[in-house]
Amino acid sequence: METDFIYWPHPTPVGIRVEEVSGMETKSGRLWIDMAKQIYAENGRDAYREIGHFSNGAPFLFGSTSRISISHADHLLVVASLPRTPEADLSVFSPRTAMGIDAEHLDREQVVKVRSKFLSDDEMTLVDEKNLEGNIVAWTAKEALYKAAMTEGLDLRNDITLLSLPEIDRKMNIPGAPAPAIGKATVSVQTESGKQTQEMELYSYESEGHCVTIAYSPKCAKYSRNS
Repeated sequence: METDFIYWPHPTPVGIRVEEVSGMETKSGRLWIDMAKQIYAENGRDAYREIGHFSNGAPFLFGSTSRISISHADHLLVVASLPRTPEADLSVFSPRTAMGIDAEHLDREQVVKVRSKFLSDDEMTLVDEKNLEGNIVAWTAKEALYKAAMTEGLDLRNDITLLSLPEIDRKMNIPGAPAPAIGKATVSVQTESGKQTQEMELYSYESEGHCVTIAYSPKCAKYSRNS
């Protein structure tokens, strides 16, 4: 049965805000993405929000100093955002604004078939080939980390390293629910003083049959639980 678009803004336990748009299963492809982004843009707190892109492809909101990251997969659009950071240049990497998000359907078996293309030999030991869900988490983590690094040309196997995988949070924002296991990773990023290795953290949750993973610097700006 066809449903209208559903817009849902919500916090996460790690202090990063996420806004989701889902529904309208009869629409697909580029049209669906454009319509979902329109719904997101119309639900701005203060006014209509227009999305632009830096030269490296990273998205931003015109007139805003908040870092955002966007992902879409199979009728789910997710937009993650940090608090405003007027002191930071959003067009380049900074631990203060390092954050990326990625979503993938939990039954996408193709990810297992290409795991050797995004996991190093050492990372193969983190998740068994037969563990589809674990491979989906690893894939979304790599993609989210790539976005957070703000550095073009990174190699998923060699420049982004998963140290541990996050546990998928299926009780997000339920009062009293135990905190999920946070994953750890490192990325090789380009800074003013050259390439550096940056420590990152990973948080995953389930939404609409998808695994959504957020990669972020422990030093990035975060919302309080009450904001």
